[in-house]
Amino acid sequence: MKKPYVICHMMSSVDGRILTTSWTDELLRTYGGVFEKYHQTFTSQAWMCGRVTMEKDFSGGVQPELQAAPHPIAREPFIGDKDATSFAIAADAHGKLGWENNETGGDHIIEVLTEQVSDEYLYYLQRKGISYVFAGKEELDFASALQQLAALFPIETLMLEGGGHLNGSLLNAGLIDELSLLLLPIADGTPKSPTTFEVSEYLRKTPATQLELKQVQQLEDDVVWLKYRFQWS
Repeated sequence: MKKPYVICHMMSSVDGRILTTSWTDELLRTYGGVFEKYHQTFTSQAWMCGRVTMEKDFSGGVQPELQAAPHPIAREPFIGDKDATSFAIAADAHGKLGWENNETGGDHIIEVLTEQVSDEYLYYLQRKGISYVFAGKEELDFASALQQLAALFPIETLMLEGGGHLNGSLLNAGLIDELSLLLLPIADGTPKSPTTFEVSEYLRKTPATQLELKQVQQLEDDVVWLKYRFQWS
């Protein structure tokens, strides 16, 4: 299967939590800056987040302005900017995200949708010039999504950056090539808080995956940077 090389780049507490309400604004500013700094050390053409992360950190909670489509819309890919060279990919199975325009931080937006999304939402994305692909009828098929992203866009390397359920879905499907984990000097302990990888209950859980340690580096602010390669059989 031709797909982009997928690097999961995350930061977590020493007990695996990726974000909780007990993290102060000061902690978020400090370690958010570290996260972005080391994100920039990778050469990639795209990054991917789940709907909740996109809504919280990138779309600003904008609500989509829906109106009736002038005609039925086929469930086939739509390319909103043929000249784009960098991409922000939103896993948005049910078509809920709203956007101010067709880019965020200079990266062209691609929505990964299921076929159950309404014509009104597709028409909204087309009016905004936002690209989209379909991957699955009711649940997202990430193998299909990655195949289409590689075939339709100039994406060779993709940074997977959460949340935990998105990461867990790609882990469970054997689609991640490398893990870049920033281990923060935070002990959290918040119960039922998302971790780096969360496999949803509706998925058939595959066996645990062994990783090969490639690099350990101590960074500023007592952060430890771990790099692993996935060992898929």
